[in-house]
Amino acid sequence: MSAIDWQAVRADFPILGREVHGKPLVYLDSANTAQKPKVVIDAVDDFYRNHNANVSRAVHQLGSEATEAYEGARKALAAFVNVHPNDLVLTSGTTQAINLVAYAFALPRLQAGDVILVTRMEHHANFVPWQLIAERCGVRIAPVEITPAGEIDLPALKAQLKAPVKLLALTHVSNVLGTVNPVAEICALARKAGITTVIDGSQAVPHMPIDIPSLGCDFYAFTGHKLCGPTGTGALWAKREHWQSMPPFFGGGEMIREVRFEKTTFNDPPHKFEAGTPNIAGFVGLGAAVSYLDGIGMAAIAEREQQLLAYASERLQSVPGLRLIGTAAHKAAVLSFLIEGAHSHDLATLLDLQGIAVRSGHHCAHPLMAFYGVPATCRASLAFYSTEAEVDALIDGIAHVRRMLG
Repeated sequence: MSAIDWQAVRADFPILGREVHGKPLVYLDSANTAQKPKVVIDAVDDFYRNHNANVSRAVHQLGSEATEAYEGARKALAAFVNVHPNDLVLTSGTTQAINLVAYAFALPRLQAGDVILVTRMEHHANFVPWQLIAERCGVRIAPVEITPAGEIDLPALKAQLKAPVKLLALTHVSNVLGTVNPVAEICALARKAGITTVIDGSQAVPHMPIDIPSLGCDFYAFTGHKLCGPTGTGALWAKREHWQSMPPFFGGGEMIREVRFEKTTFNDPPHKFEAGTPNIAGFVGLGAAVSYLDGIGMAAIAEREQQLLAYASERLQSVPGLRLIGTAAHKAAVLSFLIEGAHSHDLATLLDLQGIAVRSGHHCAHPLMAFYGVPATCRASLAFYSTEAEVDALIDGIAHVRRMLG
């Protein structure tokens, strides 16, 4: 395989060439949202300029083109994670996807006294929906604990995987810690115990090759805007028997076969769960994003990001007064940290004045912040289009802030 020119790849992203506060943009917030290559921007623009129509409801040329592009995106996404297109429901993102599982699958099946396991490191999108349905049916939420390094406490989890536990909510990669969880191993244990597994793949799919069937989970959700695609896009995969047994979550157009006053009959999955007009242009863009990433190769992307992670970890650990949150053995390129004497929000604000974009706050992970006894952290998250020079700029920026704060 020929070496990849990562500077040429970086040039595919128009926004990375701009300035912020008169300084070159250093974008270190890809865990929040990935930047978009020109091919994605062009695909959305082309759809609206030349093909704009609604999907599935028209026999005219534009309608056919829109439908073909939309369903083409589904096929591209399905191939990207090695699943059948009919088992992939297109959603507005991971949040909608997990709510769909919570209300259409879990709520009708759970009974008072059942338990849902949720890991301590979950994003609120894989936590709050379970709380909401638990309140409605008398189910208890129990935490899956983690180690100080930010890894799942596997012996403790193994002891928890028994009745009355019915469902386990687990992130594939932590958005705060970068921890890559052993999802296949955990799902195998849960499956033996008859426990349903719901995996949040938002931080995994953009950064490493993903083969969903090999993971052995029941549900797998991911979002498009972290995958170099437009916002308002995402997908939910489920085992086919689950799709066939689940009632619709949203009702409306397109998810039906026939509507009568007496009774409505529903469409087959995945359309049964896709009521209303979807974000067609967004999915056209997401299809283009997937093709772009495939062109680079996810294995190459994963290798590049691991190189950047190693470089950034070494440089950050040399910073006086810096505490790194999350030191798991297997990590994605996410680095959460604290600087002695500097509030996270102040640090992020002062870095922004130098053109450096990092995220500060609780990162939609309040239970995790409570575990570490901190209200917030700064988070630098890298992508394959990031550079070692940007890491150096972050280190220099932190040093500048420390001098300012005395």
